[in-house]
Amino acid sequence: MKINQNTVLQGQRVTLVPYTSAHVPRYHEWMQSEELQRLTASEPLSLEQEYEMQRSWRDDADKCTFIVLDTERWSGQACADEDCMVGDVNLFLTDTEDPTLGEIEIMIAEPSYRGRGFGKEATLMMMSYGVRNLGITKFEAKIGQENEASICMFKKLHFKEVAVNSVFQEVTLRLDVSDQERRWLLEQTNHVEEKSYAEPKLPAGVLET
Repeated sequence: MKINQNTVLQGQRVTLVPYTSAHVPRYHEWMQSEELQRLTASEPLSLEQEYEMQRSWRDDADKCTFIVLDTERWSGQACADEDCMVGDVNLFLTDTEDPTLGEIEIMIAEPSYRGRGFGKEATLMMMSYGVRNLGITKFEAKIGQENEASICMFKKLHFKEVAVNSVFQEVTLRLDVSDQERRWLLEQTNHVEEKSYAEPKLPAGVLET
């Protein structure tokens, strides 16, 4: 989705930036992990396929993706994006009959950043962005039954369990954004600064297409 290609959302713990070609090598490295493949129900891709996936996510109108960075490292030490990456957060607008429904996914890929509030803040920031910029009024999250930490986090964000798929061993949680929920969500993210994004340079030897 190109709507967020120049957008930076800077919070206390996390900063969200658009997923660009410069982020692909680190993302590809993450996705070699069998644990992450299992938790995200993903198949391993070649590096070339990962670049193709990044381009399609950038161009597809039904996917909004941000890379999650460590705000302190990114802003305080002027380190490159790829050295501050901790995960990603996605919104999928795939229900053609209901464009106000967004399926949200969060992945904190770096183990040392889990359980420290990074996933919660990134999820709240993405939800706020979806409500304010994409017209989202309902969120769903589909999570593997074994991923108890993620299920617990979404329930703390007021999501309710609405379905269990025993075949795929997956739980579906849902949040309808009432006026009260919208006010709560915007209060939770009123510290977030929106800035313009300067795209990082590509690694040596990589050509943008």
